[in-house]
Amino acid sequence: MTTFHATIPLLRIFDIAKARAFYLDYLGFRVDWEHRFAPDLPLYMQVTRGALTLHLTEHHGDCCPGAAVFIRTDGVDALHAELATRDYPWLRPSVEVAPWGDRLLKLTDPFGNRLLFNEPEPATP
Repeated sequence: MTTFHATIPLLRIFDIAKARAFYLDYLGFRVDWEHRFAPDLPLYMQVTRGALTLHLTEHHGDCCPGAAVFIRTDGVDALHAELATRDYPWLRPSVEVAPWGDRLLKLTDPFGNRLLFNEPEPATP
């Protein structure tokens, strides 16, 4: 029997300082671990916030920049309010109603990767 546990997206990064500013300082992730095959080789790291885990990689063969990650979320408005308190001049996101009726907060990281925080519309009785 096959059991699936978690999906962990890999996102391409090109600048460690910009990645840290976006994912750690702005979005509030924490670094779980970092790996390099040697001190002068590309970084591969895992960041986590709550149940959301991402792998950020400088390795050119791991993935392409410009990915989109759809993230089922509760509390999109609270996340938006939290981000509005942070000093990150490159984004001023807003929450919108998606064509499918859910609440959606779209963010683009400095490398063209898109994070789509989607809060499902409550079911009507």
